[in-house]
Amino acid sequence: MQISDFDYHLPKSVIAQHPLKDRDQSKLLVVRRETGQLEDKKFIDLPGYLSAPDVLVVNNCKVIPARIFAGRKTGGKLEITLVEKISETVWHCLVKGKKPKPGEEIEIAKGAKIIFEKEMDMDAQAGFLGGLWQMKFSGASENILKKIGVAPLPPYIKRESPEEYKNDRTEYQTIFAQKPGAVAAPTAGFHFTKRVLNEIKESGVSMAEVTLYVSYGTFAPVRVEKIEDHKMHFEKYSVDELAAEKINRARSIGGRVVAIGTTVARTLESATNKKGKIEKKTGATDLFITPGYQFKAIDALLTNFHMPKSTLLMLVSSFCSLSLIKKAYSHALENNYRFLSYGDCMLII
Repeated sequence: MQISDFDYHLPKSVIAQHPLKDRDQSKLLVVRRETGQLEDKKFIDLPGYLSAPDVLVVNNCKVIPARIFAGRKTGGKLEITLVEKISETVWHCLVKGKKPKPGEEIEIAKGAKIIFEKEMDMDAQAGFLGGLWQMKFSGASENILKKIGVAPLPPYIKRESPEEYKNDRTEYQTIFAQKPGAVAAPTAGFHFTKRVLNEIKESGVSMAEVTLYVSYGTFAPVRVEKIEDHKMHFEKYSVDELAAEKINRARSIGGRVVAIGTTVARTLESATNKKGKIEKKTGATDLFITPGYQFKAIDALLTNFHMPKSTLLMLVSSFCSLSLIKKAYSHALENNYRFLSYGDCMLII
């Protein structure tokens, strides 16, 4: 398939810049795969679409404050976003500002600096050379991020200064966030509140937690014409024994596996064996789900509205159909849904 098959017009005016104060008041578009029916609801209505013995599976990764604002001695400013951890002190990063030089040192706090070691290719296969840097912390570890870092918001969410990121330290996290290490959030989980969770649990629906450390790879643009030529970056994930048991038990007695987000979908599909059972597993996945993929592990998917031409849009189009997703997105645009990370969501059943 061609990348143009997944394009659509996304007005800047519908891109949410902040989450709603009451997150469970977000709009929820229910998409029925068998009939193509669309239903306009609120997220607080979600429990009405679940019943025992369904199992809800969430991603419990926690976003670290992976963006650093720093200044050169010359007065020039840099915005550094960590995207992949290589070792305790070495990271790959993106840099906004005047291009660094290999070996250049930048002070980020008293007694702490980073050293730009080398520039690498963002996507050599697609002809995008350079743009990715390997950097090293000197005189400090990544723990310094807790003091000086801010939330690594995607570029379509605009903040003019480090001070404007203050609320994002908590807002760019899900209610399930426990395991630090992600540099982007599993945004489908943003809509959950304690009252929604309590109602879900009271209905007898079980919950399981898995971990996928969301990285730049989840959101990296597809830079090739044929989507089959795109390569996903590896992302670390973990499914423990308790989660595997809960999911397999629910399935065995007729329950649905409801994936909260594309990261959960990729995790479960990566941890499923040939017999269709979820295994206790820790590893890294570069699974790229495109139309034609046969899902083995999930029966329903909660997800936000995604960027045009993105791998996330390709995944949701695989779970129902591209034509139905286009219909749903057109409906959402016509009915003032809020798009992308801080926006509204859809439930595909």
